[in-house]
Amino acid sequence: MTAAFALTLTACGSDDPVGGAQNGATADAAAASTLSGELNGAGASSIESAMEAWRSGFQNENPDVTVNYDPVGSGGGRTQFLEGGVLFAGTDSALTEDELEQSIERCAGATAIDLPVYVSPIAVTFNLDGIDSLNLSAATVAAIFNGTVTRWDAPEIAAENPGVTLPSVAITTVHRSDDSGTTKNFTDYLSKASGGVWAHEPSGDWPVEGGQSAQGTSGLIQTVQSAQGTIGYADLSKVGALGTASIKVGDAWVAPSEAAAAAALDASPRDDSRDEKDIVIKLDRTTSAAGAYPLVLVSYGVACTAYETQEDVELVKAFLTYVVSEQGQKASESAAGSAPISAALRTDVQAAIDSISAAS
Repeated sequence: MTAAFALTLTACGSDDPVGGAQNGATADAAAASTLSGELNGAGASSIESAMEAWRSGFQNENPDVTVNYDPVGSGGGRTQFLEGGVLFAGTDSALTEDELEQSIERCAGATAIDLPVYVSPIAVTFNLDGIDSLNLSAATVAAIFNGTVTRWDAPEIAAENPGVTLPSVAITTVHRSDDSGTTKNFTDYLSKASGGVWAHEPSGDWPVEGGQSAQGTSGLIQTVQSAQGTIGYADLSKVGALGTASIKVGDAWVAPSEAAAAAALDASPRDDSRDEKDIVIKLDRTTSAAGAYPLVLVSYGVACTAYETQEDVELVKAFLTYVVSEQGQKASESAAGSAPISAALRTDVQAAIDSISAAS
């Protein structure tokens, strides 16, 4: 691997987002753990906060294991995984058919699977003095990001925000420069919900010229924070004090929240064209379900169904089992404001994890 792991956490470190070292049950589990080794992963930067909590909690229970995660972005994580550089990946967009085909060589003749582990709203976030929230329909957001609405006091924005004094300031759009699952989810929403205003296919690579670009979620947020009139898109957990937009769902305006993301997931079917153990959600971007926020991302843990060694199998299965457990999902909720996966979905994901084995 050429990329250094940016989020290495040692078992004896003081950082503990879930407070596991203070819990007697966790101490007992750590004493009983026989796992050891190093588990390397890479991928989506949107789940960085959640990953810190998962790694901390897991390592508290398994003090002889070190988990590393490189938040290089969804595309970079999938590439590192498929090239054999890491044992698992995190991605905000599921593996494509071509990537599943590539995974056969990487996974000892078996295939990779996608496991939904993190559900969170993507916030349309902006920097305007004195304005913390706005209403922006999908059509208006699309017009802003394709460059046809260029000022904050434009009629399209004013019509959706009666009573708000909008500044006569130019809009500067900010997009991701890397291959990003967040970008793919954002452009998927725009293409399906904007009524044709967004004419581009969903893609992890930004399709429009102009605006500013930034690497990773943190880079995008820093760029939006750096100047007045900027607007971007990012996992809600990373937005901080920036303004956020409510989006139009049916006849209602819905703000990004954990509960609204969960409602959107509940309103969306699974992709039944996939293998039973490859669990991918077909997000309904045009749902009118009450309280749903369809500008949502589902992050997947990507793993092989077969690994070369039993040691790799045990490390991957143990870590992913912790991630999708009630404890792991609560840790993610606390650290990143994500919506815990449902009990029914957890049962199916755990069955997929249990099927991982060593190559025969």
